[in-house]
Order: sequence, then structure tokens, then C-alpha cells
Amino acid sequence: MNLVGKSELVAACGIYCGACHRYTKGSCPGCAENTKATWCKIRSCTKEKGYHTCAQCTDFADVQTCRKFNNIFSKFFALVFRSDRKASLALIREIGVEAYSQEMADKNLPVLKRR
Repeated sequence: MNLVGKSELVAACGIYCGACHRYTKGSCPGCAENTKATWCKIRSCTKEKGYHTCAQCTDFADVQTCRKFNNIFSKFFALVFRSDRKASLALIREIGVEAYSQEMADKNLPVLKRR
């Protein structure tokens, strides 16, 4: 499946909603449009700072030291889905959100996998 990458579907934490099964089935509006996601501290923080993603943040040399990014929920998510959002954010920093969204769409991945 070759999807078209859409940068607006890249969540603040690096997840690409365009390849998420819940988004593609219509059971989730995607992180950017999910007004009920007030529980997401990452989303709130990036909105406050005017960032698209944590990749733009310069407050932390390593995103893992940010307590909003590295919390119990994210650790559980990483374990269950073998996800590596830190690597996803590093890739966004390297190639930009547009290229990242296209790469994730091409690979049909919501987030990079841990190795």
C-alpha cells in the first residue's frame, strides 16, 4: 500500500497517525484533531510552545529527559508496540516533518520500531 504522507497527521510525539489502524478505520480523528486528548501532556506542551512536534524543542538535549515525553504511558506504549518515538523524533529533526510523513506512509508505519 502506498499512502500519501500528510505532515498534519504527524503527532507531537512523532507518531504518524496516517498509518495507525484506529485512524484509518475512522475510530480516531488523529492526534492533531483529537480535542478530547487533553490528557496528552506532550500535545499540550507543543501547542503551548507553537511546535508541531517535540523534534523542534530545544529545552532538552535528549528527549528522554523530558518528563512529559518519557512517562509511564509512553513506556507502556513502547513496550507493547515495540515503538521508538525517540528515533522517530530524531528522524524528523534530520529530514523534516514532510519527508518523515511520506517515509512513514511509504512504510505504512505509525512509528519507528525498536531494534
